[in-house]
Amino acid sequence: MTPNAVSTGSRRTTPSRRGFLASTAVAAVATAGGIPLLTACGGGRDTGKKDGTTSGKDAAKLLPAHVPSTVVAPDIAPRNGSAAGFTRALPSSALKASVGARKGQGSALTVMAPFWGTPPGPDNPYYRAMNEAIGVRATWQNQDGNVYDQKLGAVLASSDIPDVVVVPGWNLGGKIPSAIGAKFEDLGPYLSGDKVKAYPNLAAIPTDAWRRSLFGGRLRGLPMPASYVTNIAPFYRKDVFDAKGWRPPRSADEFLSLAREMTSARAKVWACGDMTWTAFSMFGVLSGSDKALGWHLVDGRMTNRIETPGYLEALEWSRKLYEAGVVHPDEKAQNQGDTSLRFTSGQCLVYNNDLSHWYGKTVEQAGQNPRFAMAAMDIPGHAGGPPELWATNPANIWAFVKKGSPRTVIEDVLAMADFTAAPYGTKERMLTDYGVEGVHHTVKDGLPQKTDQGNLEVGSSWMFLASPAPYLAHPDTPEVTRGQVEWQQRMGAFTRKSSFYGLTVAEPARWTGLMNDFEQLEKDVVRGRRKIADMQQAVSEWRTKGGDQLRDWYKKLLDDTGSAAS
Repeated sequence: MTPNAVSTGSRRTTPSRRGFLASTAVAAVATAGGIPLLTACGGGRDTGKKDGTTSGKDAAKLLPAHVPSTVVAPDIAPRNGSAAGFTRALPSSALKASVGARKGQGSALTVMAPFWGTPPGPDNPYYRAMNEAIGVRATWQNQDGNVYDQKLGAVLASSDIPDVVVVPGWNLGGKIPSAIGAKFEDLGPYLSGDKVKAYPNLAAIPTDAWRRSLFGGRLRGLPMPASYVTNIAPFYRKDVFDAKGWRPPRSADEFLSLAREMTSARAKVWACGDMTWTAFSMFGVLSGSDKALGWHLVDGRMTNRIETPGYLEALEWSRKLYEAGVVHPDEKAQNQGDTSLRFTSGQCLVYNNDLSHWYGKTVEQAGQNPRFAMAAMDIPGHAGGPPELWATNPANIWAFVKKGSPRTVIEDVLAMADFTAAPYGTKERMLTDYGVEGVHHTVKDGLPQKTDQGNLEVGSSWMFLASPAPYLAHPDTPEVTRGQVEWQQRMGAFTRKSSFYGLTVAEPARWTGLMNDFEQLEKDVVRGRRKIADMQQAVSEWRTKGGDQLRDWYKKLLDDTGSAAS
C-alpha cells in the first residue's frame, strides 16, 4: 500500500476540458479555470442578475483581510505564483492545532457536493469524527460528479436547497449562474475586512482566491485556492531520455525534430500524445480555461485569444505533429483509451496533463517498473528562449450557504470551512485528509498510509468546503514535490496576468454560446479533419455574430471596473 499524499497546489484539461477538470478535482483535490460565474458590477440589487464583475474599490470593501499562516513553515517556500512544498511528513506528536477549541454550535445541516466513485455511507466513522471535531451535525448529499451539473440545476430551480452547496466552475452552464446571487447568502457581514480574523485559516486564504469568490456584488463563495501558474505540464519519460541521451527540446522546431527521432511505429513507440495544450503555451496563447481570461488589452484594443497570431500557429504546429506520424495513432480518435497508460507502458514518450499526474504515475509505477522515471519539461518559447505564459484563475470551486439561513447555521458552516482550510502539518489537516488513525490510516516509517476503509470513506467531500493556500505535499516522494514546485516557480517567472485575471465575470446571456463549437473545431483542425482556413472562417463568423460587440462590452467593463492583475 502506498501513502496517499495530498496536493492542493495545481488543478485544471484530457480530450474534453470539462471532463479533465472533473478528473483533476479528484486527483489533485481541486481546479482553477472554468466557465465564469455570474457577478454584478458594484453593489447593485442583491439578485445576481447583473452582468459584469466586481473589482477595484468595490471589491476592496468586500474582501477579507489577509493574514498568512505561520503554523508550519514549508520546506519549499512559494515563489512566482507557485504552491508551497512540503517534502517531509510530521509525526503525529508534532502536529499543531490551528483551530483550538471547537467552534461549531451543533447545527444540523446538509451539504451537497460532487463525488466521483462510490460515496461512503452517511454515518461512517470519518464523517462522525469530522462532525465531532468541528462541533456540527453535517449530513452529506454526495452526487455523481459526472452529471453534477444536471443535479445542480434541478436543485437550484427548486425550493428544496441544501444548507451548503458546492459549485465547481466547470458545472456553471445553463441557468445555474443566474441562481448564484438569488439562492445563496452574502458572507461579507461575517468575513469582510477584519471580521475574517475570527477564522484564522480562512484569513490565510490568499486575497486573489477571495476576489474570485465575489458573486452578484457580494462575497458569497468559500474558495478552494489554486496556483495561478499553468498546471498543464508536458511530461516526458526521463528514464528513456537519459538512456538515449536525449534532452528536452528548447523550441517548437526542436520538438518536431526530436519527435521524429523518438518515433518507431515498427517498435510501437511514438513520440507523443496530442500536444495542443502545450502548443498554446509555447506560442503564447491566452488561457482558454475561462472565457474572461481569453480577453486581454493589446495596444489599446481588446483582443480575444482566437484572434492572436499564436492561436493559429499553435494549431498548425500541433497539426504538423499528426502529419509527421509522431503522435500515437489512437490519439486521432480522441477518446480511444488513456494517453497516460500509453505513456507508462512506453508506447508514447511525451504527453501533457495536470501536474498532479507526476505524483500519481510515479507512485503507480514504483511497484511495477522500478526503472520508470518521469519529469516535466520546461515549456519553451516556440522560437526558442523563454515562453510567454498566461495565468489561470486562483480559485474555481466554491461552497455556498443557502440564502435565509439562520446566523448559527452560517457560523457553523464557517467553522467547518475554517477547519478544512487548516494548513499542512496540523491536526485538522491530518484528520481531513487521512481520517482517524488506526481506522482510516496507519503510520509506517513516519508516513501516513490509508487503510482499505480509509480509501472507501475519506474522500474529497470535506475538502470542497474550503482549502488552505496552495501547497504540494508528497513526503513519500520528496523528489516529486520538489520537482513540481520548482517547475511551477520556473514557469511562474514567465507568467503574465491578463486583463481579467482573478475576476469572476458574467457575460450577457445573448453572447454566452458564441464559442461553444471552438474546442471541437480545434481538435478537428489538428487531426486533419478540418483546415486552418475553416478556423479562420469560424473566427470571422464569431466576430460578426457578436464577437465584436462582446469586445466592446469587455473594453467598457475594463474601463469601468479596472483590472485585478498586478
